[in-house]
Formats: sequence, structure tokens, C-alpha cells
Amino acid sequence: METILVIDDEEDLVMIIKDALEANGYNVLAAYNGIDGIEMSKQKPDLIILDIMMPDMDGFNVCDLIRDNVDCPILFLSAKDNERDKIKGLTIGGDDYITKPFSLKELVSRVKAHLRREKRKVKKEDNALINFKNLDIDLKGLNVRVNNENINLTKKEFEIVELLALNPGQVFSKDQIYEKIWGYDGSGDSSTVTEHIKKIRSKISSLDKENRYIETVWGLGYKWEK
Repeated sequence: METILVIDDEEDLVMIIKDALEANGYNVLAAYNGIDGIEMSKQKPDLIILDIMMPDMDGFNVCDLIRDNVDCPILFLSAKDNERDKIKGLTIGGDDYITKPFSLKELVSRVKAHLRREKRKVKKEDNALINFKNLDIDLKGLNVRVNNENINLTKKEFEIVELLALNPGQVFSKDQIYEKIWGYDGSGDSSTVTEHIKKIRSKISSLDKENRYIETVWGLGYKWEK
């Protein structure tokens, strides 16, 4: 049975979400503040539903603190429906952004879609290593090294690098990258991709200023240099 952690300070809403998810066969953990949510995330849930507007510690901070140790999908809940917050949520490590009020049917549908996507991930071979100049990609270990030093990529940043590096020379539009990494079930737009590419380039260039790796094809999108 898959376990879902719900972190939200609205206890009544948590119970409604909990009942809906349990009715669909999921085990549900509940936390009513960020501190407790961080502690409960150590139980390695299969998916986290995380409210943004909470007292003491908001959802953005919670996500930032747990993302290095939690690899599961994180779905943000928010009463704010603006592009800036959506981009921020998806850039710091969120996988989806759902605006309140929402229907339980929609929430459960998105939960199922993200869990299906996790199951479809192809298992990597032990020796699945790719090398480009000063950059090494470990597809199994989900790790990127530049000049023999690890760079700390978020889950989505790594998935973008993986997508482009496995298809060197192929141009992907921002919409195509968004669709392949976040899926149609995601809530956001392709400007999220631009922010992720900026962060990836910044992290790589801090250790390798000679090579760009990800090239911009103006008017079309991005490609990994051959």
C-alpha cells in the first residue's frame, strides 16, 4: 500500500483529504505544521501533499529542507493562483501546484497520475554512466559530477539533464520539456523550464566555465551539445 503524507494546518481539510485518499486505497499520514511534516517525511512516503501558507514555516521552506532527502513527488496546495508562486514551487523541487479550492476528484486524479509516473520510470543498469567532456552523469545513482565534483541538482533538474543528455543534438521546445518532465497533469507553464535551465547552467558553470553543455536554440528551445 502506498503512503501519502499530507502537511496542512487546516485540520478539517486534512481529514477530508485523508478520507478521500484512504477510500482509494492509500495509507495516509497527517501533519499540521511544517516542523512535524519534516519529521514525518523521514518515514519516506510515496508522495507528499504540502500546503504553502502555514504559520511558523511555509511550504516552500519545508520543501527546500526535505527535498535532498525525499525523492517522492511533492504536490503543493495553495490559495494563491499567480505565476510567480507556481514557478517558485516547481523550481524548488515541487512536482505539481494545485490551487485552492479544488475538487477531491481532481486531487486524487493527480495523486494517481504522479504515482503512475513514478512506477513507469525505467530501472537503470548498474553501469549506466554517460560522459560529456568534464561532466559525468550516473543514471542509476541520479548523480552528476563536474570535474569529479558532485553538483547538487534537484530531482527535476536532474530529469531535465537526463532528457537532454540522452538525446544529444535534438532540440526540445520548452513546452516539450515541460510535458515530458511534469506531464499534462502538472499545473504551470513552460517558463518553469527556463528557470530550471538557468539553475542547471549556474551549477555546472561554477565548476566548469569552459563548456556550456545545454545550448539555447533561439526561437525553438534547448539541446544538449553533441
